[in-house]
Amino acid sequence: MNFPSKLIEEAVTEISRLPGIGKKTALRLTLHLLKQPKSSSQTLASAILDLREKTRYCKICHNISDAEVCSVCESPKRDNALICVVEDLPDVIAIENTSQYNGLYHVLGGVISPLKGIGPEDVHLESLIHRVKHPYKGVKPEEIILALPATMEGDTTAFYLTRKLKDEIVKVSTIARGIPVGSELEFTDEVTLGRSIITRINYSAE
Repeated sequence: MNFPSKLIEEAVTEISRLPGIGKKTALRLTLHLLKQPKSSSQTLASAILDLREKTRYCKICHNISDAEVCSVCESPKRDNALICVVEDLPDVIAIENTSQYNGLYHVLGGVISPLKGIGPEDVHLESLIHRVKHPYKGVKPEEIILALPATMEGDTTAFYLTRKLKDEIVKVSTIARGIPVGSELEFTDEVTLGRSIITRINYSAE
């Protein structure tokens, strides 16, 4: 692709690094920005910088937060006896959009994948076990819901976590397999995901 300006080429190159955006889309976005008032670009740039510099993660569940502890963990309206374990941040958003869950979350930040060199120590598993043994606000979790991808890596993570919790007095369940095997939660429609949460089943590592 030939560009009339080095500045446009650099902008297109950087924008096309974003997931799901190819060179043509990046070019359209670049030209769109050029047509907008300068203040629009400044606002966008400021928002991106603030995102990188000011975003925090909850010290309890590792969800994105504006404070040390996120609004979900602090909310008196949430059921502290339930903890839903997810792979990453988009999964929290997906489940919240179903309006079928009112418990807490725990964001692992990934799943165990030996082939990719990701072990238990590379995700937030130990902090979850600590939450079960030393619950926040003193309310001991009664159920851990595993809402992990229906993949080999997701199953490996679920198996590992269940074995680590076997001596704890806590129910471990997994969302019903209404979600296709090999799919990601963030791409699952809200009706299917909502029903999977409601019809969750006990999880066994045996």
